[in-house]
Amino acid sequence: MLSLALAGKPNAGKSTFYKAATMADVDVGNYPFTTIDPNRGVTHARTRCPCLDREERCGNCEDGVRYVPVELLDVAGLVPGAHEGRGLGNQFLDALTDSDAILAVLDAAGGTDAEGEPVEIGTYDPVQEADFVEAELEQWLAGIIERNWESIVRKSRSPDFDIDEALTEMLTGFGATEYDVAASLRAVEYPDDPQQWSDDDRERLARDVRERTKPIVLVANKADVAPPENLDRLGESDKPVVSSTADGELALRTAAEAGVVEYLPGDEDFTVVGDVSEEQRAGLETIREVMAEHGGTGVQRAVDTAVYDVLDMVTAYPVQNETKWTDGTGEVLPDAFLLPRGSTPKDLAYAVHSDIGEGYLHAVDGKSNRRIAEDYQLEEGDVIKIVSTAS
Repeated sequence: MLSLALAGKPNAGKSTFYKAATMADVDVGNYPFTTIDPNRGVTHARTRCPCLDREERCGNCEDGVRYVPVELLDVAGLVPGAHEGRGLGNQFLDALTDSDAILAVLDAAGGTDAEGEPVEIGTYDPVQEADFVEAELEQWLAGIIERNWESIVRKSRSPDFDIDEALTEMLTGFGATEYDVAASLRAVEYPDDPQQWSDDDRERLARDVRERTKPIVLVANKADVAPPENLDRLGESDKPVVSSTADGELALRTAAEAGVVEYLPGDEDFTVVGDVSEEQRAGLETIREVMAEHGGTGVQRAVDTAVYDVLDMVTAYPVQNETKWTDGTGEVLPDAFLLPRGSTPKDLAYAVHSDIGEGYLHAVDGKSNRRIAEDYQLEEGDVIKIVSTAS
């Protein structure tokens, strides 16, 4: 399953974002390191269900809105110097190893300082946080490379030493694939002799590997109380930025579960359908005003931005009956898989099960009922029948 990680300083709203996105029961508190042990839960990417192209809904979507499972990881807050072990830094950074992308949650209101301690709203500049997670990650990775460098130097004395192989072996432990490391090594210039490497060389490699393996989306949280100029300045970042109110999303999700409002994560508005007090109604209307300004609460959009825009994934739906779009039990569009753009039907077969992939024969497009080429690149919303010896 695709994995996203929440990162940022204490009290930026990570745990509230996590609870709103997963509806998991976690501690939410206004003090540093509310989260000590990492929380792992499931959120969802939102997309258009292919059943909208048919007369009837599939039963696995919400009136044409499909939610595809994504792992969400919430770990301890970062403080300056985390890469050197300050706070719970090493524990935090280690926990990010297997994540595919990072949602860096910022306190856009400027109501907490660099350490996550509360200050008067607007007195701390959140723009200082925009590059904070990125810098800590890169310095942490550069430190790992430096600590292991003596081993690389010793190996270089062997006549069959290959520096690319040695670096690949070391960096794949960071969650990078061999392909990622190879791409980084092609992109950066470096000496063939490890003894000639400088700190700049190691930092340059760390930066490139981080960019390829841990892309970052900035979540400008607490947008409901943030000075507009803060949001405007954060929006000038070279990274994707999503304004959000995790508190607002959590309130709506809780109200929807209680039957008080009709709301789907990612909607730009909601409808009050239950009895509410005047105080509750006033609170909901405040949330509605924020949603109108920002196009929703931003929580779902942050997840979708990471999945579909930054990681460039597509959603594909494997079926056994290409005409009815059903599995062996007659369930319509039972499964949805996220795969990198450029993936083929055979890649989808392997995602379903390794045996299906190994026995792959061909595939059929469920929308056209035509056999498709093995090198066909899957598109968002494709419905695919996989023909395999293991089916």
